[in-house]
Amino acid sequence: MIIINYLYIGIDDTDSPDGMCTTYLACDIIRRLKEKNIDIVGYPRLIRLNPFARFKTRGNGGVSFKIINDEKVDLAKEIVLDEVSKLSMFDCDNTNPGVIFYDGEITKEMEDYAFKAIYSFITIEEAEKFGKSVGCEIHKFKKGRGIIGSIAAISLPLNDYTYELLAYRAPENYGTKRQIDYVSVMEMDKETFPDTFENVDYSEGYIAIEPKTPCPVLYGIRSNNVESLNKAKDIVEVSEPIEDYCIFLTNQHTDMHIQKTDNISQMEQFGCYEITVTVKDNPHVIDGGHMFFKVFDETGEIECGAYEPTKNFRKIVSHLRAGDVIKLYGGIGEQNTFNIEKFQVIELNDVEYRNPVCECGKRMTSAGKGKGFKCKKCGNRIKSSQKVKFKIERSLNNGKFYETPVSARRHLSKPICRM
Repeated sequence: MIIINYLYIGIDDTDSPDGMCTTYLACDIIRRLKEKNIDIVGYPRLIRLNPFARFKTRGNGGVSFKIINDEKVDLAKEIVLDEVSKLSMFDCDNTNPGVIFYDGEITKEMEDYAFKAIYSFITIEEAEKFGKSVGCEIHKFKKGRGIIGSIAAISLPLNDYTYELLAYRAPENYGTKRQIDYVSVMEMDKETFPDTFENVDYSEGYIAIEPKTPCPVLYGIRSNNVESLNKAKDIVEVSEPIEDYCIFLTNQHTDMHIQKTDNISQMEQFGCYEITVTVKDNPHVIDGGHMFFKVFDETGEIECGAYEPTKNFRKIVSHLRAGDVIKLYGGIGEQNTFNIEKFQVIELNDVEYRNPVCECGKRMTSAGKGKGFKCKKCGNRIKSSQKVKFKIERSLNNGKFYETPVSARRHLSKPICRM
């Protein structure tokens, strides 16, 4: 039996808010490797980490790929390090690239490390110590924070996964308006949904495949399979040159960051959870348009937020009321508030207790504490102080999921169309 050894390559933290994209850098490296007859094995991977981590890159995702570990491996390493040195946004204080080379088997402890990077957060020092302990070859640029995501990107097992096709612009067009035909995007969505998804946010009139940053990406299409991506690419029309494109295997839209927990007391800041709770008070809006309400269980309570960028999702949240039982999905941010990504209604509180209606048809009022009710219209009185239970109509539905719009959805959040 022939045993093939691989070299795993991980890269992270090369971009900044002003430009670059680690996926573009990876695509450029892969192209240069192929020019030297060095082929990658399978699809390159785009691995998103904890969206609530305190320190993170713009998309908080590392990339990785693997090649056959043969006589060209030193040349491959040289190409990788040269391209990271040339293309990374070193002028940005928060850009601290890291590159990892690893030529062993992916172990259980490496997988556990990757899940920790998604569920919580890891320091540079922890990542470096761990990387050395498992035999990684570590390359840090500046502070080297990118080694955290680089190790995770090569280590994470993917039981659930999606694909993303990223098309890249010619450098002379960086920072200019992207020349994408929006009608063709809508046609592509019509022809390929739900195999492709999150192409258009119809509620907000938003073309979701188009980035809003000055990065090299022209557009990105997400799908459950490669065949639909290729079909989608053929439908989308653009009026500017595509320098290159690449298809990534990714953990995006899998809810991989979500941990199931039984009670509020087990949740920690910066963690992401699925939890069933009861609504404590009716949602209310504060200045800035953010909406908040509290939920509870037998172990405690926590404030939940639906923020202004979630737009019409706040209107859905506003229909919750005290006593509703819901299953929440989301994470706990800087202010210890649970940021809602989506929720499922488990059981609506569709009961209200009201004053009884008099025989004359008029609703009665209290006659005083412990004195029952009286009718102001006809003077009738009843001795009972017990209010009457009424069933009310609700605009929400038991069992139904409700999610933030595409324009406000996090990379890892699983859309309802995939559930």
